[in-house]
Amino acid sequence: MSHSRWNLLPAVPDKHLSGAPGFSRLIAQLLYNRGLTEPSQVESFIAADDSLAADPNLLPGMHQAVARLYRALLSQENIAIYGDYDADGVTATALLVQGLTLLNGKAIPYIPHRLTEGYGLKTAALENLYRQGISLVVTVDCGITAVSQVKRAKRLGLDIIITDHHTPPAEIPPASAVINPKLPDSKYPYTELAGVGVAFKLLQALFCGLGRERELNELLDLVALGTVADMVPLLGENRYLTRLGLAQLTNFPRPGIREIVSQSGMSTTSFDSESISWVIAPRLNAAGRLEHAMGSYKLLMTDSLEEARALARWLEQKNGERQRLTARTLAKAREQAAAQGDLPLLMVSDSDYPAGIMGLVAGRLAEEYYRPVLVIRSGERLSGGSCRSIPEFDIIHALNQCRHLLTYLGGHSQAAGFGLLTRNLPRLQQELVHLAAIQLEGVDLRPRVDIDAEVTLSDMAGDTFAEIQKLAPFGQGNPLPTFLSRRVEIIDCRTMGNGGDHLRLRLRQDGTVWDGVGFGLGNYLNEMASPLDIVYSLELDRWNGQEKLRLNILDFAPAGAGSD
Repeated sequence: MSHSRWNLLPAVPDKHLSGAPGFSRLIAQLLYNRGLTEPSQVESFIAADDSLAADPNLLPGMHQAVARLYRALLSQENIAIYGDYDADGVTATALLVQGLTLLNGKAIPYIPHRLTEGYGLKTAALENLYRQGISLVVTVDCGITAVSQVKRAKRLGLDIIITDHHTPPAEIPPASAVINPKLPDSKYPYTELAGVGVAFKLLQALFCGLGRERELNELLDLVALGTVADMVPLLGENRYLTRLGLAQLTNFPRPGIREIVSQSGMSTTSFDSESISWVIAPRLNAAGRLEHAMGSYKLLMTDSLEEARALARWLEQKNGERQRLTARTLAKAREQAAAQGDLPLLMVSDSDYPAGIMGLVAGRLAEEYYRPVLVIRSGERLSGGSCRSIPEFDIIHALNQCRHLLTYLGGHSQAAGFGLLTRNLPRLQQELVHLAAIQLEGVDLRPRVDIDAEVTLSDMAGDTFAEIQKLAPFGQGNPLPTFLSRRVEIIDCRTMGNGGDHLRLRLRQDGTVWDGVGFGLGNYLNEMASPLDIVYSLELDRWNGQEKLRLNILDFAPAGAGSD
């Protein structure tokens, strides 16, 4: 039996093949699986050009925001950019500070400390900024729920512009302007921008009004970094912005990014969404998880090679620390989760769980158990938590139904953060487990793998990889293509990695031989017996300056036993 549910997607109907002229049947299948059935859709997806971008002035609050910013620029007001401590928030903060500086604005960054201040707009921080002579605060990647904080700022005489992409609550803060594509009155055609994407649209409106839009090209690397790191769908305008940003990263990498790549041992100077997800984003996030995200901000902003090198070295150390801390916490959380048996939603808590990595641990447990998971740092009076969910369960909707138990809440359908009185923990668990039991009744709680096509190993040879790359950048909404090959023979199989966590394989089918790797599959070494049905993606292995194609094995089963 396979370790996940295999969902082989329906074959592309012959009538749709004409919608993808010039493409092989396999590529036509991949396009069809992504909902691209009309020639015009295929054309705009492959081109990923500005036809996917919308007019920034369609965003709610944009006219008010631009007018207020022009006033601030003309009178040389002191502006603070108030960000979040994750990669999306840090890149968005850097983007607005750099963009407003290009317009001779006086902008400074403010990123709260995750451990001492927590997420979002804080009254104490706003009061402090006001005392420093700041008259305008622009939020990025936060602020949409900060009703009381904005009211207090207004009483002080401090103007706030909110740019955010999180789900808006019923009451919107009374700011000078609120820009969020998810607002109910938004006419903006694309709702899935990351925080850095919304910040970019604000700059775009500003620069367009001055006839200086082309100057924004040098900031698109920040948009790609934040968009991919925040795991929003890489479709529509996100696809366009990310593709442009990846080109900027490859052709003109900032000193800090160059040094991150060098310190991490990544052996390429060509950037794709995977190199952001696996190499750059974890390091940018490590600063905010363990100490202060200003280290990552400075790394993005510096022009000094010496400073970039020192900061990248520091981030590499923090990332190593973060990995060790995650492994330790995960082992403890796993024990708690295992003790909860077959509950449809898992909730683990401990007074020692580090706030900065609870989301990572929740994500890993949600993958392993295929259930919504809440990881909570419990205090004597107050507790705070992070949660990650599965596609079948909207966690922010569920938490909103328990709003009476919470002191704060923010997030998306698949990830959220919250706070509550510690005495409410048992009740929260009871209510959420009840909601999950109703919603997940009858759901096979094993991860589902969508398989694009059944192929032979020989189908993967030749120009296939290059053809597949026309669909890049890959990410949420446009996943890396996944294939199924049946009755594959194992020539060689062994574990690799420090703890033998991974598998290295040599595979053969009808005379075609491929190398393969199975990340996280080391425990299944004893199940590896020919012939196998394998589910995998194609990847370029970059090692020691060399590039070689291999199969990235996602799941396997004895031949004929796999599910679909």
